[in-house]
Amino acid sequence: MLRFRKREIGLGPFLLWTGFWLVAGVLVLRPSATQWVAHQLGVGRGADATFYLGITALFYLFLRMQLKIRDLEHQTTELVRKLALEGARKAERP
Repeated sequence: MLRFRKREIGLGPFLLWTGFWLVAGVLVLRPSATQWVAHQLGVGRGADATFYLGITALFYLFLRMQLKIRDLEHQTTELVRKLALEGARKAERP
């Protein structure tokens, strides 16, 4: 919440993390809630459902990180090209 107030993170990430911690708190206080989730997903045990959802979330985060890294690499390449061209132009001038 402090980072949101300092405007270090936006509303989307703030709501995502708030939701995550609220769900985690509910599951700690009421472990039987995982059984309901498991039933909805067609899984036998709540622990299995939690595991499957966790693995799915990790794969999603891994994908997002890969896309962010690719974007940063593209930005770095563009910046290096721009700086190289500017350096070449300066070197050509007497």
